[in-house]
Amino acid sequence: MRPAGFTKRRRNALIAAGLLLLFGLAANAGRVLVVNDPQKADVIVVLAGETDRRPARALELLSQGYAPRAVIDVPAAARIYGISQTELARKYIEQLPQAASIEMCPIWGLSTRDEARDVETCLRGREAHRILIVTSDFHTRRALAIFRHEMRGKVFSVAAAEDASQYGTRWWAHRQWAKTFLDEWLRLFWWNTIDRWR
Repeated sequence: MRPAGFTKRRRNALIAAGLLLLFGLAANAGRVLVVNDPQKADVIVVLAGETDRRPARALELLSQGYAPRAVIDVPAAARIYGISQTELARKYIEQLPQAASIEMCPIWGLSTRDEARDVETCLRGREAHRILIVTSDFHTRRALAIFRHEMRGKVFSVAAAEDASQYGTRWWAHRQWAKTFLDEWLRLFWWNTIDRWR
């Protein structure tokens, strides 16, 4: 029979090892959300949202030759101070030096899954087998999974648009980062356990 002290030490060692493992997983969970691996493509698709970061990242990739053209997703029904987002996007695109290589895709859905379906409609009939998605860094893993699921037969890669005011992989360091981290992990969990099976 083992002495009581041995069993207690073993239990404490297992608890300590479990806590270290949990801490290690939590510390790296912020990095898991981010995929930043842009590949050459037929088209760059800029997902709707964060209009000060995502289009800028796409323009950078366009000028680096990652694709010959880009499509910017714009919420079709949204208005800002009485002006439609599609009108604002059109004016924005027209003033760009690369305007001839950029077009707008009106998005009607409110989820990334719906957006993937709208993008598929916009790209129908065009040479777009390889697609480079541009979205916020924290949204890259989920967006990539959703587009691969919804638009089968296409090859996807993703580029992260970073915004230090919204997110950082050391998610515990700032309140906003922690909020974004928890929100995105909940959405990723929901996608993997519920939405992708519908």
